[in-house]
Amino acid sequence: MKSKILLIEDDDSTRFGFVRYFSKEGYQVSEAATLSEATEAISTISFNAIILDISLPDGNGIDFIATARAYAPNIPIIVITGAGDIPLAVEAMQCGADNFLTKPVDNAALSAFLRKTLEIGDLRQKVSDRKRLERPEELFFGESPVMQEIRHLAQTSANSDNPVVIMGETGTGKGMLARWIHRQSARSAHEFVEINCSGLKGEMLSRELFGNARGAYTSADQDRKGLLDIADRGTLFLDEIGDMELSTQSQFLKVLEEKSYRRLGDVKLLRSDFRLLCATHHDIETLVQDGQFRRDLMYRINLMSITIPPLRERMDDLPALVAYLLHELGSSDAVISKDVMSILRAYSWPGNIRELKNVLERALMLSPRDAILRQSHFTSLGNNQHRKNGETPQTIRELEEQHIKTVLKQMDGDVEKTARHLNISRATLYRRLKQSREEES
Repeated sequence: MKSKILLIEDDDSTRFGFVRYFSKEGYQVSEAATLSEATEAISTISFNAIILDISLPDGNGIDFIATARAYAPNIPIIVITGAGDIPLAVEAMQCGADNFLTKPVDNAALSAFLRKTLEIGDLRQKVSDRKRLERPEELFFGESPVMQEIRHLAQTSANSDNPVVIMGETGTGKGMLARWIHRQSARSAHEFVEINCSGLKGEMLSRELFGNARGAYTSADQDRKGLLDIADRGTLFLDEIGDMELSTQSQFLKVLEEKSYRRLGDVKLLRSDFRLLCATHHDIETLVQDGQFRRDLMYRINLMSITIPPLRERMDDLPALVAYLLHELGSSDAVISKDVMSILRAYSWPGNIRELKNVLERALMLSPRDAILRQSHFTSLGNNQHRKNGETPQTIRELEEQHIKTVLKQMDGDVEKTARHLNISRATLYRRLKQSREEES
């Protein structure tokens, strides 16, 4: 069966070239020139991977990452960016993208990236499916006092049926904590239903929550259940509720007050006995003061709040957290050297635990199985703008050159072994080394 690729690119000629090339490569490619077209596509088709341009007519492609994850949490995403937008590409990686390339993009290089990304996506899905079948997902709390207090609050929340708001920066594990609370609760035998309010806006979010009757809108050719139907007797988790639009807030407030709702385009009154969990990286009180969040809705959802601290404020838990994530990635035997741990401690982790997991996963890809993870696998952190000492960041080209030279030195100058370790051809390696020498001269 052909892999289905969603290509999001606003330039007609670039999009045409990609579609023609990848169609010949055996992929089934769907096109989107805007974020709205991409959202419509991913809401109706199950894709194997996404190729995403950052600069789009109706918004920033980075915002679409959350939308994609809302529909398909494990879908691989490759970001395409201009040479002058490297900080945006780094931000995209911190938000969950798997790889990025800078324009102009070589089709063969993108094809190689795509093959690897699809393999990662398949493995990620298999691991996810196996974990779901074999055992409930674990959660790492750590031993720091603040995290032990959070564990106590979470357990108290699990023992009740009241709404809870989980706050914290992006990537701190708010969704993981919500799932943990559900699994510990009396509703654990029923569905845990998650929706990202920042990925779906306006009518699309209402449609997902309430469902629709046949004929409610142009393409509604049949009755469709909403997430409130599915969450009956289970838990409804509204991620990034702070990004919910005011019109949808009003609709949802009525559901909480009356415990009933109507599907779009229907007059029949339905009921759903769900437990509500919410999460946001915003300060709800500030949103209320700015008129972006209803005060009455805040009172309804905020009976208990849990704030997860950023990773940079709980660095004592870092070694145990790294060991836990390596275990989750299937590499419990991988060894972190003291030098690498120093690099990890010196970094401020703006993407928090999600970024740490992504960095470890990429390092494992660069190293032999069960090998020692060395400094050369973490050069981007050692020179990144988020280092605590505030050093000037290097460009992506400089980081690549440094990594190539480090590996070449480790291989005692053996070009063939170096190329094989880097998973590039000898010709590409020679070209990179030649470019480096020319730039230095």
